[in-house]
Amino acid sequence: MTFDALIAELERGTDEIIPAADFRARIREASSKAQTLRIKAGFDPTAKDLHLGHTLLLNKLRAFQEAGHEAIFLIGDFTGMIGDPTGKNETRKPLTREQVQENAETYKAQVFKILDPEKTTIAFNSAWLDPLGAEGMIRLAAQHTVARMLERDDFTKRYATGQPIAIHEFLYPLLQGYDSVALKADVELGGTDQKFNLLMGRHLQTAHGQRPQIIMTSPILEGLDGVQKMSKSLGNYIGVSEPPKDMFGKLMSISDTLMWRYYDLLSFRPLSEIARFRADVEGGANPRDIKMALGVELVNRFHGAGAGELARDGFIAQFSHGTLPEHIPEVRIAVPAVGLPLLKALKEAGLVSSTSEAGRMVEQKAVRVDQQRVEDRSLSLAAPGEYLLQVGSRRFCRLFLTLG
Repeated sequence: MTFDALIAELERGTDEIIPAADFRARIREASSKAQTLRIKAGFDPTAKDLHLGHTLLLNKLRAFQEAGHEAIFLIGDFTGMIGDPTGKNETRKPLTREQVQENAETYKAQVFKILDPEKTTIAFNSAWLDPLGAEGMIRLAAQHTVARMLERDDFTKRYATGQPIAIHEFLYPLLQGYDSVALKADVELGGTDQKFNLLMGRHLQTAHGQRPQIIMTSPILEGLDGVQKMSKSLGNYIGVSEPPKDMFGKLMSISDTLMWRYYDLLSFRPLSEIARFRADVEGGANPRDIKMALGVELVNRFHGAGAGELARDGFIAQFSHGTLPEHIPEVRIAVPAVGLPLLKALKEAGLVSSTSEAGRMVEQKAVRVDQQRVEDRSLSLAAPGEYLLQVGSRRFCRLFLTLG
């Protein structure tokens, strides 16, 4: 691989590189001297399951592995007890050490669906943060000011609106930054919402006489709704440990527009091949077939070769041939004689979280009533009546409306 091709692959899917010129210089230097760079990505085990949004950083770690560098998968078992306040409008509830350790064990098993275990260093930040002690924590806190902390966007907003900010929340960016000192990281990966914390690592490394790390931020992956960040709490996520059938079905439920975002951020296919897919669709190819190719790729990645093809064949048999799931939830609702608006019906049936989401699903042509696609947001369902509701490719409900 040429140097330019290597840089293109390493920079693929990133939002920002700080500083960009230094990154290219450091990669060139490492290549010319046969040096191995230490690439760090940290994850706080605040939940048991990883989803596709988490894998953006793992994919980037994998790219560095393939380029011959050391991938450090850092499990924040110490910082996880604090909870990163990034993007939160209130103080997060801390987890117990037992909860964090239990979640951390599941992470170790899941990451090797992407990373090469022979080339991966798994580290726990309690190894250096536990011994830091009160004196070390005070010395660390002395290396930053309250004014600088309040420059962080979420702190600024909360301070301006009178929302409480606990003192321990100021410690989180310092501790994440100190992780980079302890690991002597050359490059740190993180989401765009982590930029303040990543810069803290550069600041503390400089203060400790180290060469400051390069920062590479990845975009935040939208969930199945195509609007909000992929999150388990929002129910718009795809877990890396979900059964192949469920994973494939969820991927097929995304909009054609969101499909390209997922290709850009999740696929390992060459950029030239993705560009060819786009040209095919513009030339009249069915986007569904291109989406199926993505589904097969991702299911194979997380469940082994052949699992994606089986999931695809099952999907075609179930949906393209009109076969319905064996078990469809049933909901009965008493409504006035005027009937029930479709958007509200979708919410009451538990197929969407809100009428706003229901409207977006209709606009994305992802809603069917009695297996017929619906494109009219103003549609109402008459009572009494029985309706088969469907959102995307895998969310079904049999709705019974009675007069009442």
